[in-house]
Amino acid sequence: MRLSTTDVYAFQALGYLGTQEVSRWVSSDEISEHTHIARPYLVRILAALSAKGVVKSKKGIGGGYALARKPQLISLCEVVRAVDGPVAPLSCISLNWREACVEEERCHARNTVYVKMRDAMLAVLQEFSVQDLVLDARQGVSYSHCLEHLLKPNA
Repeated sequence: MRLSTTDVYAFQALGYLGTQEVSRWVSSDEISEHTHIARPYLVRILAALSAKGVVKSKKGIGGGYALARKPQLISLCEVVRAVDGPVAPLSCISLNWREACVEEERCHARNTVYVKMRDAMLAVLQEFSVQDLVLDARQGVSYSHCLEHLLKPNA
C-alpha cells in the first residue's frame, strides 16, 4: 500500500473538519480555502467520504460538511478505504474485496508474507484516527509537502 494524493487531501480536509465545532456545517469553499485543495477535487473526496459515512453533508443555505462522528472514533483505515478502496496489497487476501486465487491453498507467500503485510497495514491504520490529524491542523501543519514525497509506480 502506498498513500495517494487523494489520501493526503482527505487527511488534510478531515483534520480541518475535526477542528470545527460539532454542530457547525463547513462549506467546501471554506475547507478549500484553509487546506489549499482545489474545490472540484475536494468535493469529489468529500462525496466519497460522505458515501461511506465518514462525513455528513447538508445541502442548501447553511449547509456544508461535518464529521459524522467524533474525530477519535474515525480510524484512518476507514478513511483510506473510503477514498481508495482496499488496503490489502492483493485481492486474494483482501478482507472486504476478496477474489479467490487458484493457488491460494499452496501459495506460501500469500499465506505468510502477504497476509502479514495486510495485517500490519490494517493494524497501523486502525491504531490512528482523525484526532491525530486534528493535532496537525490545530498547529497549522500542511500536508501539501507530503505530495512531493508520494511514491510513483515503478519509481
